[in-house]
Amino acid sequence: MSHRIRVCVVRFDDRKTFQLQWKDPVTGKKRTQTTDIPSTSGRRGRAAAERIAGELEKQIRDDSGLFPGRVSWDAFRQRYEDEVVPGLAKQTGSKIATVCNHIEAILDPERLEDVNEQRISFFAAAVRKKGAAETTIKSYLAHLRAMLNWAVEQKLLRALPAFPKVQRRRSSSGWTPMKGRPITRAEYELMLTAVPQVVGERDAPAWQRYLCGLWLSGLRLRESLELHWDRQGGIVPVFPEEGRPTLFVPADLEKGHADRILPIAPEFALFLLETPIGERTGHVFLLPSRKGITERLGPRQVSKIVSDIGKEAGVLVHVDAKNPTKVKYASAHDFRRAFGERWAARIMPAQLKELMRHESIETTLRYYVGTNASRTAEACWEAYEKALAAAA
Repeated sequence: MSHRIRVCVVRFDDRKTFQLQWKDPVTGKKRTQTTDIPSTSGRRGRAAAERIAGELEKQIRDDSGLFPGRVSWDAFRQRYEDEVVPGLAKQTGSKIATVCNHIEAILDPERLEDVNEQRISFFAAAVRKKGAAETTIKSYLAHLRAMLNWAVEQKLLRALPAFPKVQRRRSSSGWTPMKGRPITRAEYELMLTAVPQVVGERDAPAWQRYLCGLWLSGLRLRESLELHWDRQGGIVPVFPEEGRPTLFVPADLEKGHADRILPIAPEFALFLLETPIGERTGHVFLLPSRKGITERLGPRQVSKIVSDIGKEAGVLVHVDAKNPTKVKYASAHDFRRAFGERWAARIMPAQLKELMRHESIETTLRYYVGTNASRTAEACWEAYEKALAAAA
C-alpha cells in the first residue's frame, strides 16, 4: 500500500496541457484534473504545474477532515507519520510503523472507519494466533488507541472505537512474571568463560568487556550500543570536576523525548574511568563480528551473539510451562534484570526508578521491589541484628 497522498504532474499525447493525477483519499480511486499550462512549455511550464500540484496536494490533505471516518487509511497514516511521529522518540516511531504494517497485513483497511470495534478485536485475536505475547498485543493496541484518539481530535474519526481487554497472565500475588530472570554472579562468570567458544579467541576480550559493561551498568542493549565517549547526539558519560559521574541521554534516544541527565552506578563509573583519557573517543563498546565484517553490528546481531553465549554457558532463564522444549537462555536484558535486583537491595524504589531509567515507578515496583522474599527477609534480619548490637 502507498502511505502518502501524491499529486503527480503527467503529460498525455492527446492533451494539450499538463494534467494532475492523484488517488482520492475517500474513494481510493484515481482522479485527474487539467491545468491551463501547455504541455509544450518546457521546464518552466512543468515547474509551474508542479507548484499547482503541491497546492492541490495540501488542499486535499486539509479537506480530508471534512469526511470523518471516510478518509482513507493511507491518508490517515500519512498525516500521522508526518505530523505526530517526528515529535516522538525514534524507537516509538519504529513501533508505530510496525503496528501499522500489521494492521495492513491483517485487516487491509481501505478507510479509517474500517478500523472499528469488530476489526480491532479480530486484529488482536489474529496477532495472538501468530504467537505474540499478551504484553506485545497490549503494546500494539495502546499505540493504535493513541493513533485513533488523535484521529478523533483532528475530526478524521467521529468517535474512538471500543478496544478489547487483554488478559495478562498473573500469579496468585498479582505479580506479572518476567520473560527471563536476573542471572547470578556465578552465571555471569560462566558466560565470560564461554565467550571464546562463541566469538573466537581473537574477539573474546572485546565481548567480555561488553558483558562486563552490561553487568555493571544496567543499560538496555540499544542504549549500550549508542554509548559514546564524545559524539554529539549519542548517549555520553559525563565526568564533572565536581560531583559524581552522570549519563547524558539525548531526546531522540529517550522515551520521554527530552534531554536527560541520569545517574551512573559507581562500579560502572569506575569501569569507564579505566579507559585512558586519550582513548576516550568513538563508541564505548567496539564489538567485532564473528565473520570479520568491518561494519558496526546492529542490535539484533548483538542480541543474538549474547544469547548464543548464554546458551554455550548453559545459563537457562526460562522454560515454557506449556511446552518444556521451548526454553530461553540468558540474554542482554537478563544482565539488566540482575543489575536491578542487586540495586533494589541497596537504594529506595524512587532512586531505583531513576537508576533503571523506568518511565513509571510501577515498573520498578512490579519487577524489582518486594518480589524476592528471601532477600527482604535477609535485609530485615541484618537490620534487627544491627539494632541489637547498638543497644547492647
